[in-house]
Amino acid sequence: MLYLVCTPIGNLKDVTLRALEVLKSVSLILAEDTRHSAILCAEYGITAPMESYQKFNEKSKCAEIVRRLSCGEEIALVTDAGTPCISDPGNVLVKSVIENGLPYTLVGSGCAFVSAAVLSGFDLRSLAFGGFLPEKNSARAKYLETFKNFSGCLTFYVSPHSFRKDLESFYSAFGTRKAALVREISKKFEECVRFTLGDVPEFTEKGEYVLVLEGKETECELNALSVREHVQYYIARGLDKKEAVKKAASDRGVAKSDVYKETFDL
Repeated sequence: MLYLVCTPIGNLKDVTLRALEVLKSVSLILAEDTRHSAILCAEYGITAPMESYQKFNEKSKCAEIVRRLSCGEEIALVTDAGTPCISDPGNVLVKSVIENGLPYTLVGSGCAFVSAAVLSGFDLRSLAFGGFLPEKNSARAKYLETFKNFSGCLTFYVSPHSFRKDLESFYSAFGTRKAALVREISKKFEECVRFTLGDVPEFTEKGEYVLVLEGKETECELNALSVREHVQYYIARGLDKKEAVKKAASDRGVAKSDVYKETFDL
């Protein structure tokens, strides 16, 4: 199990009892700054080994951490203050843990939408909170329109009695975005169901949920050009035709063969 442990943002007494319990029981603590985290550990008699894990080494250390987790170790990740992954290291590791099907959880957060965002594994460089949707359909559509072009992660609260209606509203507003439905946060049956809007997932219809959505992908400005103009743009900047076709296809999210068909005579 990987434990993402929230730490006090100021007063050391703001740490939770569960956070202390976890930090005392794990075989390794990954810390953004070991000198800073050592102060918290010394205050509460935490003696677990500690290693540095910060933005400069998180990618290079990720594989080794996943290997140790796969072997059954319990490892905690802490940042200097606050919640891992929220403008702090952790997102790279969480994504790798999800890809490898390993268990993980967040410990010590007091805010449901922040916890759900971390558990989703989505990119959290920016984050917006939408709360509950309005009851009337017209008000819902108008409200969701305000979030449509936001490039960051989106979070909403969803009640089980309106879940299917809410999903239809989200799908109408945002199309087929990746989503995560999180419930029972920090409890025994904590669950994070990942799916794509438009496909209703299997889920337990009990309790309240947080729905987390990936933000809108930023479209390449060159896509406003015709396909031929797009390829010519790259050729004019020194790329050969093969590389220009490859770049244009990547920008547009289409197959290289589709671009080549429209530019074979260039």
